[in-house]
Amino acid sequence: MGAATSRKWSSELCDCGGSLSTFCMTCWLPCVTFGRNAEILDEGQTSCCSHCCVYWLLSTVQFHWIYSCVYRGKLRSKYSLPEEPCCDCCVHFCCEPCALCQEHAELQSRGFDASKGWAGRPMIPPVRISMFK
Repeated sequence: MGAATSRKWSSELCDCGGSLSTFCMTCWLPCVTFGRNAEILDEGQTSCCSHCCVYWLLSTVQFHWIYSCVYRGKLRSKYSLPEEPCCDCCVHFCCEPCALCQEHAELQSRGFDASKGWAGRPMIPPVRISMFK
C-alpha cells in the first residue's frame, strides 16, 4: 500500500461525524460546514464566508459536490487518508452531508475547532531553547 493509504479516517462515512449538532448544521446549511472545513484546509487564506458563498452558488446549479470533492482530496492528501469507500467525487456526489460530517470530524480529531475556523487551529507550544544547560 502507498503512503496515501497508510492511515485511517477517525470516523466512518455514515457516522455523521459523531455529533448531532454537526449533522443538523450540515443537513440544513451544508455550505456552513463546508466553509468551515475549507477555511481550515486553506490555512486561513480564504474565509469561511467566501467558501460558503461559492458553495451555495454552485449548489443552485447542482455542482457544489465538485467543489467539496476537491477539498476532500486536500484533506486526504494532507493527512495521508485513504480514498474510501470510493473515489472522492463519488462520495460527495452520492452522500454529500455524510462526507462533510466525516471531514468535519476528522479536523476535530486533529485538534481543530471548526466553529472558529483557522483561528481555532491547534496551537503548538513554542519551543524554548536554552543556551545554558
